[in-house]
Amino acid sequence: MAAFLCALNPSMHSFVQPAIRPNLQPAPIHMSLGLGQVTWYLTTDEISGTTDERIAFLLDKGVEESVIASVAKNIDLPSAPEPPAPAPEPPAEAIALASKLNPVLGFWDPLGLATADFWSKGNDFTWGWLRQAEIKHGRVAMAAFVGFCVQANGVHFPFDLQGGGTAAYEAGLSPPEQWDALPFEAKVQIILFVGFLEWWSEFAPDAHYTKGGKPGFFPDFAKLDGSPYPFPVNGLSLYDPFGFSKKRSEEDKASGLITEINNGRLAMIGIMGFMAAEKVPGSVPALEGVLKPYAGDVMVPF
Repeated sequence: MAAFLCALNPSMHSFVQPAIRPNLQPAPIHMSLGLGQVTWYLTTDEISGTTDERIAFLLDKGVEESVIASVAKNIDLPSAPEPPAPAPEPPAEAIALASKLNPVLGFWDPLGLATADFWSKGNDFTWGWLRQAEIKHGRVAMAAFVGFCVQANGVHFPFDLQGGGTAAYEAGLSPPEQWDALPFEAKVQIILFVGFLEWWSEFAPDAHYTKGGKPGFFPDFAKLDGSPYPFPVNGLSLYDPFGFSKKRSEEDKASGLITEINNGRLAMIGIMGFMAAEKVPGSVPALEGVLKPYAGDVMVPF
């Protein structure tokens, strides 16, 4: 039948043999079309149009509705493309926080981080993770910035870095050079202690910061009371070791967090500026000739 139709109508030859001409417009269709031709027309990717548009075209060309229905029930018809999802809205907290942190600039998120979905865990997870990361790295940067300034001005502990005088303080070293001069054992102790603090901040809180917990919260060691393993500072709060924050109001604490985040952002820029000025002389004009060049690699701890 197909050969007979092709002989009668040359344009039908293109329709029933799509592989010969892959980018074809649909040719006229007649009632005598078999199920194979109808099936191809409804399922092929070589012509455009939604399923409803193709069915309407077949009906308009005289193909019986029963033929189309018999084909449709035996195949998976291509579904119509879904409309694009609306752009996600940033959390209200992000907009309010941005206005408090910088009233002049306000909310500005060119990378779309406030609406991101890291590891397909949802925006709530991502937003909590990003807030915790900024607060934590800001605190580390503030400690690093102050420590850099202190060490660069020759202030140091009045005792040897290691017992027996095997690692006495050496004057004239820059902060990264001082780290390089530390014994291997000292570096390992410092890194392990920082790793413990990181572990404690992740698993000690009752609610994780990605699951509704408070970003930036660092639990004290009161939970170790009654533990079979002795700990010398049970109850110590590293966030507020002297208890200054216990009597502060929630509004005052919220205002303090805004100040802390802004100071942390500035400290991150500052400590990276120090590192760049030491590693690439002239990269920070304001520090040119102030800091001693560093020949090592700040990204290599050992």
